Order: sequence, then structure tokens, then C-alpha cells
Amino acid sequence: MLVDHNGEERWSARDLQQLIGYSKWQEFEKVIAKAKLALTNSDLDPRDHFTGARKVIPGGRWGRQEVSDYRLTRFGAYQVALAGDASKPEVALAKTYFTVKTRDAELAQLPSTDVQSAEGILALAEKYVEAARELVSTKKELAIAAPKAGKWDDFCNSEGLIDMAAAAKALTKLTGGLGRTKFMDLLRREEVRFLQVQNPRLPYESHVKAGRAEVKLVEAGYQWVEQTFLTPKGLDWLADKLRSKGQTAA
Repeated sequence: MLVDHNGEERWSARDLQQLIGYSKWQEFEKVIAKAKLALTNSDLDPRDHFTGARKVIPGGRWGRQEVSDYRLTRFGAYQVALAGDASKPEVALAKTYFTVKTRDAELAQLPSTDVQSAEGILALAEKYVEAARELVSTKKELAIAAPKAGKWDDFCNSEGLIDMAAAAKALTKLTGGLGRTKFMDLLRREEVRFLQVQNPRLPYESHVKAGRAEVKLVEAGYQWVEQTFLTPKGLDWLADKLRSKGQTAA
């Protein structure tokens, strides 16, 4: 967060990108475009909350490069959070943060309310109730999006992801101790289909979009291949699915 010459909050879109879990600027620009459209549809001018800017980041030929950026008002940053992928825990956290900050700012502007009158007390109470409802709503989103903290830490790699061999080991009690190959066969039988991209016959995209899996390039001998990894959220989902079926090894 930055502060401009008027003492008002300004957010770098590049910084916000990392905070809410987007690794690629190209994907994050789509979120920004969606947030701008939401403002336009609400008869607000996106230019009041999104200002084009430049930012110097590490990289490039000389170790530093200048890239495009935006300076966002707090309201603009809030709209970006609202437009983000709801399956990302970071997005849910951002929604909670900006909801609280927005309501704090609104309530700070209420001293002129006549709290000596019934009408003033009612107006103030309605503001608090509205803020509480939004906070409860965003906390529910966070609870849904976030994986069970620490539950699968022992099976995660350095990126916080779980390969299929580790997933098979993690779910030993549900599957009877299957190795990776038989574990993948089990997933095919149950039509779960966490598979590599190079097998186009079976869908996996829904798991990626839901934050249950990620696809990475890994080195295999003299070539790079795409491999599907589970997220902790995905392993939770899979464990619940197998448990609901009373799954045991065939």
C-alpha cells in the first residue's frame, strides 16, 4: 500500500497481484478488466480508481526492467478482490480485509450523525449491521476456499503441492495402500480424473479452475513433461469423495 500527496491510500496492482495469488500478470489483467467493467456497469468511472503507472521490477538485461502497472484507490483494489477467483484463499482474505477497511472508513465519517435521536441511533446501527453481514459473508467464503491448515504439510513439496505418489501415500487408510499407478487407476474408475494435460481424453480442467490441482512442467530424463499435482484443498476434496463412497482397494 502507498499513500499519495493527499494522504489517501493507493495500491500498486503489481503488488496486489502477488498478494491475492496470481502468478501471471496477463491473468491478473483480466481480473482488473472485470473490476473496471463492474464499475462502469455501476455508472462509476474506472479512471477515478485505476490510474495507469509504471513499476520497476527485478529482471531484464540489466537486472531491472520497467513494466506497466496501475495505481488503485482502496475502492479500486476492493473491486479487484471482488472480481478475483473465489477459489483462491488469498482472494477471500483480500475481500475480508477490504470489507473491514471500507466499513471502517465509512463509520469514521459518521460523527455528524445525531446519536441523541432515535433516527441517528438507528442509522448508526444499520451501518454496523450491514458491515457485520458483509464480514460474515466474506469469512464464509474464506472458510470454503481455504484448505484445512497444516493437515497435508508432510506430503507437500516446496511449492505446497502434492504429487500423485504422495497423494496415494496420504490416502493409504482410504485406499488400502495403493501405489501411484494403481492409485491413478482408482481415480479413473471413480471418474475423478486428475490427469496430465497430454492425455486429452479425460477432463481435468474443472479441478484446476476449482483450485484442487495445478499443472507443472517437470523434467523427465531429457525432456520436460506436464504433470498434475494436487493442492491441499484438492486432497481434502478427494479424501471426502473417496470416504463418501466407502472406497477401499479393489
